[in-house]
Amino acid sequence: MGRSVLVCGGAGYIGSHMARLLAENGYEVTVFDNLSTGHRAAVQWSELVEGDLLNPDDLEGLFTDHDFAAVFHFSALISVGESVLEPQKYYLNNVAGTLNLLHAMGAAGVDRLVFSSSAAVYGNPCTERITETHPLAPINPYGWTKRMIEQVLADYAKARGLRSVCFRYFNAAGAHPDGLIGEAHGPETHLIPNILRSALEGDARLTVFGGDYDTIDGTCVRDYIHVLDLCDAHLRALDWLEGEPGAHAFNLGNGTGFTTLEVIDAARVVTGREISYELGPRRDGDAGTLVADSERARRDLGWAPRYDTIQSIIETAWGWHQAPQY
Repeated sequence: MGRSVLVCGGAGYIGSHMARLLAENGYEVTVFDNLSTGHRAAVQWSELVEGDLLNPDDLEGLFTDHDFAAVFHFSALISVGESVLEPQKYYLNNVAGTLNLLHAMGAAGVDRLVFSSSAAVYGNPCTERITETHPLAPINPYGWTKRMIEQVLADYAKARGLRSVCFRYFNAAGAHPDGLIGEAHGPETHLIPNILRSALEGDARLTVFGGDYDTIDGTCVRDYIHVLDLCDAHLRALDWLEGEPGAHAFNLGNGTGFTTLEVIDAARVVTGREISYELGPRRDGDAGTLVADSERARRDLGWAPRYDTIQSIIETAWGWHQAPQY
C-alpha cells in the first residue's frame, strides 16, 4: 500500500493528533478541512487543503490532485444536545457529507477507510460493559448519524469491496504531552475541558447535567480514553485492513467508568485547585452509563491504552489548557 493518506477533519481535535502520528510514522499526509470547528494552527505536520464534504467539486479536485492509498474520516458535528435541537444539520453534514466522500473515493479507486464512529450508536446499555455485539439503538440524532454511516459502510463493502474499520469511541480526552496540540472546541461541550477551564478561571460556572441517574452518586458514568490511544488504534487498523476485507467495528475505551463527580475529584488532585459546580437537569439524549469492552481491539489489533488512569489523561489535558497554542 502507498504512503499517501487523507485525513478528513484533520484540523480538529482527534484528527490533528492523527495527522501528526501518521506523519511521525512516515506517511505523506493531506488534511482536508473546512475549518468551521478546526484550527489552522493544529495542522503543523501535513499539507492543508481547505474544502467541504458537502461540496462535491472540492472533493473531485482533492482526489484529482492526490493519489491516496487510504482515508481517515473525522469530519463530523459532534454535540449530542445540538443534534436533538437541529437534526437536519446533523444528518446533512454527517451522513450526506460521508456519502459524498465515498463517491469521490470510489471514483478515484480508493478502497480503504478508517471511520470515527461513537459509543452513541449503542444508546442506553443493556449490560454493564458494552461489547461490539450489543444492540445498536441510538437515542439521539448524533448517534443515529454514526449508526447510519456504519450501515452504509457495510453496504459498500458488499457492493464495491470497500474495506473499512469503524471505531466506536467512548469519551476522548487528553492532549499531546508536548502541549503543541490539544482540545479546543468552541463552544466546548466536553466535560474534562470544561472542568479545567473552571479550575483556571476560578469563577467559571461548571454545570453537572443530571444528578438522578442510577449510579453511585447520581451523575453520569463514562469511560475516558486518551486521544493518542485512539490514534494508535487507527494506525494499527490501517495495516490490519491489508488482510481483512469487509466492514468492521471496534470499541475503543479503557474499560473503566467514572462518574462526573469522580472526574471532578480527580481534576482537583491534578490541578491542586478547588473546582466548584452546580447541578443542572439531565440533557436530552444522554445515557446514564457507557463503559467499553475493548477486548476485540486488544486481540485483533494488538492494541492497549497507555494512558490507563483518569489522572494520567487529565494531566495531559491540564498541560494543554494552561498554555493553549490556538
